Amino acid sequence: MVRTMVQLTEEQVKALKTLAKARKTSVAKLVRESVTFYVASTAQVSLQERKKRARAIRSVAGKYHDIQRAKDLSTNHDKYLEEAFSS
Repeated sequence: MVRTMVQLTEEQVKALKTLAKARKTSVAKLVRESVTFYVASTAQVSLQERKKRARAIRSVAGKYHDIQRAKDLSTNHDKYLEEAFSS
């Protein structure tokens, strides 16, 4: 690990300490987890990858245009997702 220094507001430090205490972990670990999450959530996805993901969603969503399935989708969504990803 690399040691680094950051400046936080008093409110940020207070919130981090409260959260760390509630989760029984360190402020440093929360900061590392937060940085990891932020970097992953803001990562640039290539146009090719976005197209690939869109095609995958379209192929899964297209399986459920059946009216009968649409009626029970809210109660059986896990079943339908499992079917979609197992095939």
